[in-house]
Amino acid sequence: MKHRRIWQIPLGAALILLFGAMPAFAVVRMQCPATLLTDGAGPGGVRLDNVTGFPTGETDNASVVCIHIAAGDGFVNMADKLTFPNGGRSQYIFSFSNVTGVPDNEVMMTGMLAANFSAPTITVKQGQDLYLTLTNVGMAMRPDIFDPHSVHYHGFSQAAPIFDGVPETSVAAFPGASFTYYYKNVDPGTYLWHCHVEATEHMQMGMLGNLYVTPVQDGTTIADPDGSGRSHSLFAYNDVDGSTGYDVAYPLQIVGFDSDFHEKHIAVQPLPFAAMKDDYPMFNGRGYPDTTITGPMPPPVDNDGVEVNGGVPSQNVSALIQAVQGQKILLRISSLSTTSFHNIEVLGIPMTVVGKDARLLRGPSPDGGVTPGINLFYGANSINLGGGQSAEVILDTQNVAPGTYFVYARELNDLNNKDERFGGMMTEIRIAAPAP
Repeated sequence: MKHRRIWQIPLGAALILLFGAMPAFAVVRMQCPATLLTDGAGPGGVRLDNVTGFPTGETDNASVVCIHIAAGDGFVNMADKLTFPNGGRSQYIFSFSNVTGVPDNEVMMTGMLAANFSAPTITVKQGQDLYLTLTNVGMAMRPDIFDPHSVHYHGFSQAAPIFDGVPETSVAAFPGASFTYYYKNVDPGTYLWHCHVEATEHMQMGMLGNLYVTPVQDGTTIADPDGSGRSHSLFAYNDVDGSTGYDVAYPLQIVGFDSDFHEKHIAVQPLPFAAMKDDYPMFNGRGYPDTTITGPMPPPVDNDGVEVNGGVPSQNVSALIQAVQGQKILLRISSLSTTSFHNIEVLGIPMTVVGKDARLLRGPSPDGGVTPGINLFYGANSINLGGGQSAEVILDTQNVAPGTYFVYARELNDLNNKDERFGGMMTEIRIAAPAP
């Protein structure tokens, strides 16, 4: 199927239908403290990528981060390349793209058909102010719908109601308009973000991504309390004693697609909410073996192998895990599955769960933080997560032989790319031998 022909009208005509329905007061505008803009100007001004601001006399650890994201539609490819040899089954999606640095007057065209799955990863430091501007660029392939979109920072306990993204109490961005969210990041941990407008539909269509806050303890070298002689300067939490230290970190977000739901959406058919069941289980928007591809996947194509969005990659978050023997790996595992619980298993590498739902697993400090509280960490070879939950897991490779290991879902139906077996929610951990 050639997706652009489904309407039997030119794309330009579809855009006229889309823009013609926008309210006259809609405006695209990235908001950020004025001193942080490269020109301090109004609409059309140029923004720096990952705009940051520094307090007087400070040269690092920026206190402010400004990000601009666009909500729209696009396409991705699944990992069933035996059934669909031109690149894997094409799936229509709603999601977000990063347009930070794009002039305001170019955001609409840049964001169209540029949706990413998973959505762009958002990383901030503890204590930073985050200004997150959302611009709704509309649905190029579905100009008949005018859904607003929002950002819900899932698990963030300090969000003001207006910035929480829940439609009953918050503000959403309509097509052709922008809204800026503000968050003061005071608690480190692994969070999630997604659209909360018509959440079941929009999350199933792909409007979700990774988000985490790094602790202020990062950058301080602390000896590993296990007595191995190792030390770390990166941590999952402010643990005081270095017990959540790690060397390399990777996000693994549990997601899935119901292909029938996606096909009916692009075909403008009634959506099967009651029958929703994911048949493409994935990590970070990819099924195995695509989870082992480093960097962005090739730009999406339709089922005939024709590029569908101008050659822009849409699956940019790799799920391959790599380390050197002796290193500690932090897995930031989160679930935004809309249909199921999942048991994620790691065999052959010691696994310690140190945090759940953006909270360190530890009892209270007896002296206000100088002395650590009692550790509530636990060892395991699997962890169970439902939609909206997250965990920090540390894998210690000190006594692990170099080689390839696997992270996978224990449910057998999650190890398929629809009708193709030996795929789905699985990726590799590749442990290299230390340099001689």
